[in-house]
Amino acid sequence: MKTVILFRHGKSDWGASYGSDHERPLAKRGRKAADRMGRFLSEMGEVPELAVSSTAVRARDTLDRAIRAGGWSCRVELLDDLYLPSPYTLLSVLQQQVEPLSSVMLVGHEPAWSETISLLVGGGDYRFPTAAMARIDVAIESWDEIDVGLGELRWLVTPKELAGH
Repeated sequence: MKTVILFRHGKSDWGASYGSDHERPLAKRGRKAADRMGRFLSEMGEVPELAVSSTAVRARDTLDRAIRAGGWSCRVELLDDLYLPSPYTLLSVLQQQVEPLSSVMLVGHEPAWSETISLLVGGGDYRFPTAAMARIDVAIESWDEIDVGLGELRWLVTPKELAGH
């Protein structure tokens, strides 16, 4: 069994000074949501062994904040391919993971994240707001076996659902 956790970056600050979309920072709301989601994943006992993030500032900062808030100890990699990818690019990234990893988190952007859930579980439309997380379990032995329709969505949680917890 392999576990994939998709984590969308927190709300970004459209009013901030930045040179390109890639450099857009998190808004205050996005920072708070990233912290909340980091604590949530720790409380669930589902911190991944590896977190691979888009190189965009808002994605990297979302992951950094979640790690600090949740006290995670996982390996982190930054990957340019996670900035505005297709779902098939994400599938390829997962297929290239090495054993003995059992859980991998991908941190990045819409619309690829909701489209990837649909791809992995074999259909459906999923709403994936900022800082949301989804866990998909895939009944495979090695990452190179991951493919379309093999996953089962275990949960999809938004920061708003956790407000007050």
